[in-house]
Amino acid sequence: MKITPDMLIGEIIAVDTGLIPVLMASGMHCVGCPSSQMESLAEAAMVHGIPVDYLVDNLNEYLEAKGE
Repeated sequence: MKITPDMLIGEIIAVDTGLIPVLMASGMHCVGCPSSQMESLAEAAMVHGIPVDYLVDNLNEYLEAKGE
């Protein structure tokens, strides 16, 4: 599975909970916030001032390293 900017944070976490530390290391410290679960990755990236492509690349690199 590939992570895309339109995926909800909740969907991303459901793919692999190991993605939580990747998100947090990228500056998204509100991953546990209930409202963040219904935000798309693109929306959350915009709110935090993080380039969404940077997040997508980091998340997909993690999954590729795990062999998903």
